[in-house]
Amino acid sequence: MTSDEKSRDLSGKTMVISGGSRGIGLAIALRAAADGAGVALLAKTAEPHPKLEGTIYTAAQEIEDAGGSALPIVGDVRNDEDIASAVAQTVERFGGVDICVNNASAINLAGPDEISMKAYDLMQDINVRGSFALSKACLPHLRHSDNGHVLTLSPPITLEPRWLAPHTGYTIAKYGMTLVALGLAEELREDGVASNALWPRTLVATAAVQNLLGGDAAMKMARTPAVYADAAYNVLTRDSREFTGQALLCEDVLKSAGVTDFTPYAADGAGADLGVDLFVDSVDPE
Repeated sequence: MTSDEKSRDLSGKTMVISGGSRGIGLAIALRAAADGAGVALLAKTAEPHPKLEGTIYTAAQEIEDAGGSALPIVGDVRNDEDIASAVAQTVERFGGVDICVNNASAINLAGPDEISMKAYDLMQDINVRGSFALSKACLPHLRHSDNGHVLTLSPPITLEPRWLAPHTGYTIAKYGMTLVALGLAEELREDGVASNALWPRTLVATAAVQNLLGGDAAMKMARTPAVYADAAYNVLTRDSREFTGQALLCEDVLKSAGVTDFTPYAADGAGADLGVDLFVDSVDPE
């Protein structure tokens, strides 16, 4: 194996991810596990949910089955003590932290007249504050990594009016996550720690899409979480001193890596009529 090939591998690396018991977060964790990475999951889902698949423990088992080492940690990304404990447990188990993935996110698409301030605060606490707090807790260890990365699952920031409504509360929370990612990139540039944001061009087949964005009809217009996982893997295996400070779209990352056929990612098969995700202009631009 050449030195370049070694750099594009997560074997021996340790990932801390918020959430990750299902959906996109789990897909990213499983992609890292395929290389033999250690994955610490900080999530609240200790017990089965009546409407959602998976718990932190079933996710940990899937990670182990995929070839990785899992550390399930029941906790809340809104709680500073839970975050500190999770990072400490990760370092004790694996010896350090190489990757921080800010996956946990709350969504409420109500407009300003309908949304409660409790729901608004929840999005701010999980999405923005949670991403900042988990990244902050990982920083001392990321600085010691030979290829430290922070990856935040949030969209490019556009101030086009059509994306500022009708869900201003959610827009602020997701854009806030991206500002965390871009701000940290500059804060950490001299330390050689990368920070990027990543978002899909299309809907992704998750519980949020199923429950909030159109049910089965929306799922038929979605790509699988693998499109996010493969793009995240590509970002996380890049040189952290060279690839940082970007708000990326999954499909663009994969195209730059040579992917030309996206039909295997279609949740409804090769003929799926794909739906454009929030904050994105088109599915497959020229």
